[in-house]
Amino acid sequence: MNLKYLQADVLRISDIYAAEHDIDRDRDWALLKLQEELGELTAEHLRLTGRARGKPDARALGDEAADLLGMLLIYCARSGVDLEQAMQRKWLRWLEPQAAP
Repeated sequence: MNLKYLQADVLRISDIYAAEHDIDRDRDWALLKLQEELGELTAEHLRLTGRARGKPDARALGDEAADLLGMLLIYCARSGVDLEQAMQRKWLRWLEPQAAP
């Protein structure tokens, strides 16, 4: 899966959703939705680890993780963040032969 293609698909889906529900999706909205999705992922994690009420559902955990990633991709697009470059700079450089701290 290519991150840029995934981001483009997520943005197209977000456009459809926004048109259907008349939502203005600026970067503030995207950041707030990112926080909301993190909360939903946390709730599923707590259910799965027996620390919250409700039926544990591993599939729901995956769905919430996907929602969180989708909103991160939307937020980065709205904020002008090239996530591939940032990942290379911040994380993947450690896999290079002479990685520096």
